[in-house]
Amino acid sequence: MSEHRPLGELVEELDVLIASIDDPDLAALLARLLGSDSLTGRRYREMPAAKFNHHAYVHGLLEHSLQVAGLVSHAASTFAGIDRDLAVAGALLHDFGKLEAYAAQDGRIDLTDPGRLEGEIALGYYRVRRAIETRPGFPPERARALLHIILSHHGRLEFGSPTVPSTREAALVHAIDNLSGQMGAFDRLEKATEPDQSWSRYDRVLETCAFFGDRTAPVIGGEPPISNGSTPDRDDRLSTALG
Repeated sequence: MSEHRPLGELVEELDVLIASIDDPDLAALLARLLGSDSLTGRRYREMPAAKFNHHAYVHGLLEHSLQVAGLVSHAASTFAGIDRDLAVAGALLHDFGKLEAYAAQDGRIDLTDPGRLEGEIALGYYRVRRAIETRPGFPPERARALLHIILSHHGRLEFGSPTVPSTREAALVHAIDNLSGQMGAFDRLEKATEPDQSWSRYDRVLETCAFFGDRTAPVIGGEPPISNGSTPDRDDRLSTALG
């Protein structure tokens, strides 16, 4: 069963990812919206990613966003034609609207009025676009490509996206976002399943029951080694943060 990662470890990984962005406009945008000295950056480190389905806990949004951004970064070196900086920036900001869409109070997570009335995609698009428009000289085609990732990350119109992924970067972020949500659903279901049971109840996210087998058996493998991060180039910094 997956355990929540320590907040300090997540924050360090976020800082490394932001520092790895070479594009000056995207780097400045991420620093402004996600930096620890900004209100949105502090909320980004605290918020849950959902009310129930996946990563529904304090700093769940940060953990989910880093999962997506980290895998997107690795995939960008595998698939041809991916703009790595754009894809990682889109991954970090794809759920930015959840800062306003959800509220956590007294251990309960619920949708806010803006979350119910406008939806997290519309809220995220609006806030990121406003931030872009206040930065002189931000390339319009770059802004459009980044905003497209946010607008299309649910993948399908019937799932709430006003448009579907039409670029490599948007398709990649959607695919990894969906994978992270599915893995989060397995974690949630395993916690809710009795230790002597191998199958969970039916789940709408997975559209099936989850099978866990014998959970008393030892897990094969161990924790990945941690680099000391002493090398300053991008690949080594990313290896340190992403394992």
